Parts: sequence; C-alpha cells; structure tokens
Amino acid sequence: MSTPHWPVTLVQGDIRLRPLRTRDSRAWQEVRRRNADYLKPWDATMPDEGRDSGEQPPTFASMVRRSRSEARAGRLLPWAIEYEGRFVGQMTIGGIALGSLRSAYIGYWIDQAVSGKGITTMAVAMGTDFCFADLLLHRLEINIRPENLASRAVAEKVGYTVEGTRSDYLHIDGAWRDHVTYVLFRGQISPNTVSRIRSARPSKDFSL
Repeated sequence: MSTPHWPVTLVQGDIRLRPLRTRDSRAWQEVRRRNADYLKPWDATMPDEGRDSGEQPPTFASMVRRSRSEARAGRLLPWAIEYEGRFVGQMTIGGIALGSLRSAYIGYWIDQAVSGKGITTMAVAMGTDFCFADLLLHRLEINIRPENLASRAVAEKVGYTVEGTRSDYLHIDGAWRDHVTYVLFRGQISPNTVSRIRSARPSKDFSL
C-alpha cells in the first residue's frame, strides 16, 4: 500500500502539523529534556522481553528515517506539532490499514509550556478530519492510560467515546499498563471535528 497524500502539512490558525524531519533533532531533544518528568508517566518503555532479545531504543534520526519510510508506504502519518512557528510536540497516526478494516490509531504528546491552549485538541481534530476525508478511513482509536485525565479530555472534546479497556496493553513508564480505548467513526460527527472544536470555542484559545 502507498499513499499519494504524504508528505502533507495541515494548518489551522497558529497550529501547524507538518512532517517530522531529521533537522528537528535539536528542538525535539530540548523539548523532551524540559518535559522529562512531565511526560515520564505516559512514555513508552522497553519491556524485559525487548532487552533480552537485544532491541535498542531508536535514535531520533533512525526514528525519523523509519517513520518516513512507513509514511511513504502509507502506514504512518508522523507529524511535528508547531505553535506560532515553534516545535511544541508530536502526533503520529499509525497502524493505518485499508481494505476491509480501514482503521488507524493516534498518539501524541505536547510541551507542558503550551498545555492548556487547546493545541493538542485541535491537532487531533485536524488529523482526524484528514484521515476520514482524505484517506477515507472508517475507524480511528486513541488508547490512553486511565489516569491521564488531560489526554482523555482531548479525546472527548474532539468527539471520541469510550469503547472499553485493554488490560496490560502497552509498556509505559516501566510496566505493562491498562489503557482506555476511545473510538470515532467516519460520519459520526458532522460536518467535521475541526468545525466542532471551533464552534465550541471560536477564539484562538481552544481551552485544552
């Protein structure tokens, strides 16, 4: 499978989604360093099985190269999140499957310094609309630790609803963790999720 849609950049006001690139390394490292404690409870970690088999955490450059290859193959949308022209986070839409499934999942993180401005909410809405309108996917999901109330609020504001709980779903912060699965289906929200967010809060501050 390949997609004619990548690379793609999406813009809504001061919020911009554009392809993650190797020259983002310095900004990415700086934001991650400042947010180490803030992001630690939600960050994926290497389980013992991975270490025992010799797996190594990817470098930033190798992550970008692999993401670019997966994007060209139509399986991934690896976006950097920019706010007012500055790198502030990352959003990845992965596991893209067409055929009879037509689904994908969304993951994201944001710089604590700009949290509370609605950046992540709008970014998720933008990515959601792209997947439904351009890729014609049927189903999107977001898997979130139950304790991550801020991330759950993002999913709910965009219009995702709880489907259920997945036990020991991902290895996060040093252990296998349960996750709540939020889902949204194409056509479930009209006209689209970006319009829904803008109509709920028509100012630059989208509230979360």
